[in-house]
Amino acid sequence: MSVQRIERGDMWKNKARALQLQLRDRFRVAVDKHRRRPAIFSQNGSFSSTVERWLRLFRDFRRDSLPSTSTFYRKRVTKDLNAEEDCVIHRMLQAVAVPVIGNVCHIFMHGLNSVQVYGLEKLHDALLHRPKNKSLITVSNHVASVDDPFVIASLLPPSVLLDAQNLRWTLCATDRCFKNPATTAFFRSVKVLPVSRGDGIYQKGMDMAIAKLNSGGWVHIFPEGSRSRDGGKTVGSPKRGVGRLILDADNVPLVVPFVHTGMQDVMPIGATFPRIGKTVTVLIGDPIEFDDLVDEEQTKHLSRGKLYDAVASRIGHQLKKLKLQVDRLALEQPSAERVADILHQVDRESLGLQNHLLNEDYSLAQEALVQSKLDISPTQERSFFRMRLSYGDAFASRMRGYMDPTELMGFAARGLFMNERTTDIAAIVRERGPLRAWKQYMEANLLGKWNLLM
Repeated sequence: MSVQRIERGDMWKNKARALQLQLRDRFRVAVDKHRRRPAIFSQNGSFSSTVERWLRLFRDFRRDSLPSTSTFYRKRVTKDLNAEEDCVIHRMLQAVAVPVIGNVCHIFMHGLNSVQVYGLEKLHDALLHRPKNKSLITVSNHVASVDDPFVIASLLPPSVLLDAQNLRWTLCATDRCFKNPATTAFFRSVKVLPVSRGDGIYQKGMDMAIAKLNSGGWVHIFPEGSRSRDGGKTVGSPKRGVGRLILDADNVPLVVPFVHTGMQDVMPIGATFPRIGKTVTVLIGDPIEFDDLVDEEQTKHLSRGKLYDAVASRIGHQLKKLKLQVDRLALEQPSAERVADILHQVDRESLGLQNHLLNEDYSLAQEALVQSKLDISPTQERSFFRMRLSYGDAFASRMRGYMDPTELMGFAARGLFMNERTTDIAAIVRERGPLRAWKQYMEANLLGKWNLLM
């Protein structure tokens, strides 16, 4: 028995030893195969002939038909891109939606807010009197999410807003305006083209905008690419996409810049609905010329990327100049406290206390506006357009032009406190505030009478 057990133990030892040797040999073979795998690189460091041939064919294909994103070139755009946007259904929707929304925005800006426009004839001349096949690009700073259509609608008369076919096209990011089928249908009906963030300047949305320009249309673009990060205090650096729109079109379009301020009060960051009773100031500049850059492209053979950057830089420089001017014009507008003093004089005059200071103050306010007009350009006369609805008589027009709802309540509160105190009425309302003055008046008069009746 013991001999059998020994033999059986030796047998299992031999089997284990054999298995160990097999595993070692198999592991060594695997390692050797891994180490002896056919080398991709030859002794001189170059690729093997097969791999090198395939890579060469791929590089040739990429160079000939698929230029890299870092290479700038002139991409020709055909008119076939207009077929999708110019279908009958889209044109019918645009013919209804664009005039309706445009006129609503026009009434909102001029009826519930105040708009001061300088140089409006430059935009109207470019829009209405440019050559037939001459396209138009308008560029502006981007402050609020409703800059377009609110500012655009405020610059155009209602008769022009009814012509949907000749109104502007604009660009909007797909992650903002084209999130679902409903928003996509809406923004397409108001002549908005989709662009994707990060897809570069040769994407389909840019091609569609160039197709509109090739057809003699009007495209409005925000060169900054997004809204201002500081509430409209400064103008950001423009993107080179605007350079491609201008240089890659069949004919260099007419480029009209304008800058506005005050939209940050109409639609503050985070607000859901626009505010009323605000003042927006718009300054329209002279058309920007690019003929010298086109000539340099032909004579000096500059790269396409440098030309795009030069166009964007010129537009950014012009927008920053207009921004400094429009900020100065906005500051020169009559302040709310000065308007309150003028209305206080009007209030005294209505009680029979004639005061020559009313005409004097009003003339000073007008002189400030005239002086701001002269400061825009000392060498060339600029037209100053003050666009607002007419209210019949001079007093109502004066109130509409210089008063916001808060000042209107203050003016009414001053009249209520005439019988209470006649000394320094403006100081009383300024101290108590319009809302508190109304509340105190209601408590002292109406509620007291109601309690006596009860």
